[in-house]
Amino acid sequence: MVLWIIGLSGAGKSTLATAVAEEVRRRMPNVALVDGDVLREVWGNDLGHTMEDRRKNADRLCRLCRFLDRQGIHVVAAILSLFEQSREWNRENLRDYREVYIKCPLPDLVRRDPKGLYAKGARGEIDLPGLTLPFAEPARPDLVIDNSSGLEALLAHAKTLASLFPGGREEN
Repeated sequence: MVLWIIGLSGAGKSTLATAVAEEVRRRMPNVALVDGDVLREVWGNDLGHTMEDRRKNADRLCRLCRFLDRQGIHVVAAILSLFEQSREWNRENLRDYREVYIKCPLPDLVRRDPKGLYAKGARGEIDLPGLTLPFAEPARPDLVIDNSSGLEALLAHAKTLASLFPGGREEN
């Protein structure tokens, strides 16, 4: 199974994905946490943040998830996921793909700004999806989580999402 957690920078993707992966690992070891930011570094930061480079990175992430999926390794992915085409590719190429969109109002993201990206975007130093680059909300997520209530409310979804994996409550 591949659980694809998407949303804008600062929405809580990595936080929730880490909590879900930890919960799933309590009952099965074959779970990989795939974080888009971390993988950029793993791959040597060889891509920039142009739309073309973002598309290349998205293709890499999708194919990595397929590689892991084909080997029976479950995936929890925290991905910006700008491109609907990538999500469609996942639906067609991954055995059990679930898409979760973490929705968070832009003013909340700007206020939180844990990496300082929204401040840089506002100053014109970087292009940022949702601020200076387009971000189309996903067309067909399996679940939308509103993250305007804070960390505790976000993390409350971890056990429910973990239960979607084999051996979880939702399977029974």
